[in-house]
Amino acid sequence: MRRIGVVGAGTMGRGVTQLFATSGHEVVLVDVSKPALDAARDSIRSAARLAVLVRPGSAPPPAEEVLGRVTFTTDLALLGDVEFVVENVTERWEVKQPLYAQLDAVCPAETLFGVNTSAMPITRVAGATHRPGRVIGTHFMNPAHLKPTVEVIRGHRTSQETVDRTLALLEQAGRKHVLVGDSPGFVTNRVLMITINEAIALVHEGISSPTDVDRLFKECFAHAMGPLETADLIGLDTVLLSLEVLHGEFGELKYVPNPLLRRMVEAGRCGRKTNQGFYPYGSGNHDHE
Repeated sequence: MRRIGVVGAGTMGRGVTQLFATSGHEVVLVDVSKPALDAARDSIRSAARLAVLVRPGSAPPPAEEVLGRVTFTTDLALLGDVEFVVENVTERWEVKQPLYAQLDAVCPAETLFGVNTSAMPITRVAGATHRPGRVIGTHFMNPAHLKPTVEVIRGHRTSQETVDRTLALLEQAGRKHVLVGDSPGFVTNRVLMITINEAIALVHEGISSPTDVDRLFKECFAHAMGPLETADLIGLDTVLLSLEVLHGEFGELKYVPNPLLRRMVEAGRCGRKTNQGFYPYGSGNHDHE
């Protein structure tokens, strides 16, 4: 596969676009917002320029060469000749469902749909299309252009051919994979979202500060980041939506979002993307919530 479509120019869409453009693929990045596309272009340019510093000894292509492989557009019809689409829109069914009907109408019958979702069942998404066998979960982690492994989810009707073609594409992009069965949240987020939610509860109850919660996980368990640093990186709005999906799917109290999380999202404190979450960003200092 040489030509890839990416839908959604937010944090994940930008990272996925950079990953595939860096690995030599032509990418069509689609978003409803031109300002989001402009911001994506600037973000990809900046990250591509820094790539050699992030991975010393590597020889990534120049930033302008990476950008030269990307078409930035608000026109979904430009996905009419792509071989694989990675969808990265918000974790809301009322947004995803009509989008997949549009993708179904625009893309060739053989095009595969990779659902880059944090929690939504792949089988449900596949049911919104006329090609359920060609729908697969591709859960990229943030930042997608740097994380070495992708969680791949086989839906109930995902064909073996779709699995094989998807894994071959990831291999072309230099990525490893772990293949799992379909479940809301899959493996990673069924565990991670509960961990983050409980860490937020500890802060909310005054048991600990964000800094100390994260320090314990890093120093006692050798985690590269603590749960609240991870939440800021993911985006607290995405964490909230993921927990809401998990709660809606399972109906279990352990997935009910903590009130502090909801309050922070309502205040626009969504983490790195807004320069303020459990920590401030830009200054390089981690202060208590």
